[in-house]
Amino acid sequence: MMHQSLVSLPIIFRVMGCLLVVLCTAAAIQAEEAAAEKITYDQHVAPIFRQHCGTCHNGNDKKGDLVLDNYNLAIQGGAAGEVIRTDGDAENSQLYRVVAHLAEPVMPPNQPKIPDEQIAVIKKWIEQGSLQTSSSKAKLKKQVSISRVEVSSARPANAPAMPEKLQLEPVTVSTLAGAVTALAANPWAPLVAVSGHKQVLVYHSTDLDLLTALPFPEGVPQILKFSRNGELLLAGGGRGGHSGRVVVWNIRTGERLAEIGDEYDSVLAADISADNAQVALGGPKKVVRVYSIETGEMLYEKKKHTDWITAIEFSPDGVLLATGDRSNGLIVWEGFTGREFHVLTGHTAAISDVSWSPDANLLASGSEDGTIRLWEMQNGSQVRSTGAHGGGVTAIEFLRDARMVSAGRDRVSKMWDPGGGLMRQFAGHNDITTEVAFDGDFERLFVGDLLGVVNVFAAGDGALIGSISTNPPPLATRKGALAEQLAAANNGVAAQQGAVAQIEAGIAMRQQALEAANAEVTRLEGLVAAAKGDVTTKEAELVQRQTELQLATQGLEQAKTELSRREADAAIVAQQLATQVATHAELVQKLAGIDASVAEVSSALAAAPDNADLVAKKAALVAEQSSTASLVQGAADELAKLKEASRLAEEGLAAAKQVVAAAVQAAENGQKQVDGAVQGVETAKQVLKQHEEGYAAAVATQQGAATAAVVTPEIMAQLAAAKDQLSKLTTWAETLTRRLARISQ
Repeated sequence: MMHQSLVSLPIIFRVMGCLLVVLCTAAAIQAEEAAAEKITYDQHVAPIFRQHCGTCHNGNDKKGDLVLDNYNLAIQGGAAGEVIRTDGDAENSQLYRVVAHLAEPVMPPNQPKIPDEQIAVIKKWIEQGSLQTSSSKAKLKKQVSISRVEVSSARPANAPAMPEKLQLEPVTVSTLAGAVTALAANPWAPLVAVSGHKQVLVYHSTDLDLLTALPFPEGVPQILKFSRNGELLLAGGGRGGHSGRVVVWNIRTGERLAEIGDEYDSVLAADISADNAQVALGGPKKVVRVYSIETGEMLYEKKKHTDWITAIEFSPDGVLLATGDRSNGLIVWEGFTGREFHVLTGHTAAISDVSWSPDANLLASGSEDGTIRLWEMQNGSQVRSTGAHGGGVTAIEFLRDARMVSAGRDRVSKMWDPGGGLMRQFAGHNDITTEVAFDGDFERLFVGDLLGVVNVFAAGDGALIGSISTNPPPLATRKGALAEQLAAANNGVAAQQGAVAQIEAGIAMRQQALEAANAEVTRLEGLVAAAKGDVTTKEAELVQRQTELQLATQGLEQAKTELSRREADAAIVAQQLATQVATHAELVQKLAGIDASVAEVSSALAAAPDNADLVAKKAALVAEQSSTASLVQGAADELAKLKEASRLAEEGLAAAKQVVAAAVQAAENGQKQVDGAVQGVETAKQVLKQHEEGYAAAVATQQGAATAAVVTPEIMAQLAAAKDQLSKLTTWAETLTRRLARISQ
C-alpha cells in the first residue's frame, strides 16, 4: 500500500519549491516595529506567506500537505508533522531553521536567503507563541515525559517493560465483579491489562498474578491499549453521560504521563499511534478527536460518523487511522492530517472492533452482524467476509504473525489462520465474550466476558489454563490463598516425586536383573566354550592314547611272534644238539672199540708181526680208527657249534621273552592310558553338559529378564505422565513461590 502522506521532512521541503519565492525587500513590517509590538499571524506573518508562499502552499495545492495561508492548517503542519512550534522555541522550529538556512534543505531552494528582517519577524512571531491575533494567548506546550519513538515492528532492544514495585492492593474491591469492558496484552512483556471499577488491573500473563492496580478515578475503562513498543498503557473511559478521558501511564513506574481529552461522555474507543505522538478517541458524541500526546492539544476532529464511535485503531506504521461506529459506519483516515482515505461499506450492523494486519495492508473489522471482514488499503475493497460468531462479533485482534483471534456473543472465541481458515475454538464461558487478547509470545489467549471473568487458554491445544478477575480480592486474602495453594503444590510435588521414583526404581531393578542375567550368560558362555575345548583336547588325547596302544599291541604281537620263532629255533637247536651228542657219543664209543680192537690186533701183531691177516686187519682197523677219529672230531666240532648255537638260541629266547614282557607292560600301560583318556573324555563331556545345561537355564533367565526389563509404551507413558505431572506441579510450586514472594515484598 502506498501512503503518499508518509514523506520525510527533508523531502517535503524539497517539494516546497514555491514555499518562499523571492521575498520583496519592501517588507510589510519593519523589524524595529515588530520588536516593539505583539507579532501575530493575521497582521504580520500571513501577508508574507500569502504574498510569497501562497502559490504552492494554499488550500488547493498543498505542496507536501502543507498549507500556510490558513492559521490552523499552518500550525497543524504537513505530512511529516508540525513545521511551526507554538512553545516559543524558534530555534527548533523547522520552518524557521530552513528559512534561516540553519538546516537542510534550505528555503527557498536554489535561491538566496530571504532578507534578515523578514527572518527576524518570523522568528519573533514563533518566540511569542505563534499567535493568530493580538487577542490570542500563547499556548505553550505541556511538558510531558513521553517522547516520540521510531515506528518499528521489531522487538525493542531494551528489556521488556515490567511494573517495578507498584501498588499491589486493588484500588477498590466490589461485591461483584464487573463485566470485562477492556482487555489488552503487552506485545513484548508478559503483561495483560483488564478493566476494573475505577482501576486498571495489570496481571502477569504467565503467573496470572496481579502485579499492580492503576487508579482510574475517571470511572470504568472502556478501552485499553498498550503502545506498540510496550512501554505505555492507554486507558479510555469515564462515566456515561457525564465525562470521559484517556489516560496514559508509564507501565514500568505507574506514573500518569498524560491525560487526554475532556469529554462530556465516556470514551468508548481510543488508541495511541505507533510513534507515541498521537492519541485518537471517540464515543457517544459521534466525533473522532485526535490529540497531540505531547501537548494535549487537539490536532483535528472528524464529525462524519452518524452514531457512537465504537472502534478506533492506528495502523502499525502510524499512517492510517480506522474508526467504526454503532451504525456500521467504517472510515479510514490519514493519521497525520485527518484527511479521509477510505469509506468502507458492507457491514449491516454496528462495528464492534477493528484491527490492522502487521503490514498495515489489511484492516479487519468485526460487527454485530456476525461477520469479520477484511479490507485492503490499495483501493479500499473488501477481500474477505467470514461468518464468525452467531449473534455478533464483539472483539477481534490481528497477531504479529498475521493470525487473528476473535470473540462473540456465542460465548466462544476463535483463532483464524492468515488465510481466514478456522484453526481452533475456545469455549468455557458462561456469558457473552466481550474482549480478546493474545500474549506477546502467542502462547496464551485471554478472553473476557460479561460476568467479569477473563479465561486463559493455551494457544496450542485450547486447554483452559486459568483465569483472572476484574475484581481481585485484597492483598491479604491473595497471600493466604497463595500460601494454601503453595502448601498443596509442595505436597503434590513430594507425592509425585515418590511416584516417579517408584516407576524409575522398578525400571532400574529390572534393568539390573537383566544386566546380571547377561553377565551370567556371558560367564557360562565362557565355561561352555572352555568345556568344549577341554572335550576336544581329551578326545584328541584319547585318539593319541589309542594309537599308542595300537602300536604297543602291534609291538607285543611282533615280540610274541619273535619269541615263538626263537623258541622254535631253540628247540631245533636243542634237538640237533641232542642228536649230535648221541652221534658224538656213538662215534666216541665206536672209536674206543676201534682203539681197543687196534690195541688187541697190535698186541696180536706184536706177537705175530708177520701175520698178514693181523697186519691187514690192523691196517683196516687203523684206517677205520682214523676215519672214525675224524668223524669224532667232526662230531665234536659240530657239537661245539650246536652248543654255541644252543647258547645263542637260549640268549635270543631270553631276550625275546624280555621284549615280550616289555611289550606286554607297554600294552598294559597303553590300555591304562586309553582307559584314563576315555574317562577324561567322559568327565569333560559331563562338565560340558553341566555348563550347557547351566547356560540354557541362564539364557532362559536372560530372556525372562529381558522381557521383564523391556520398558513398554505403557510404562513409558506412565513415567512420562508422572514426570509431566511432576514438572507441572514443580512449575506451579515455583510459580506460587515467586508470586508469594512478589506480593510479600
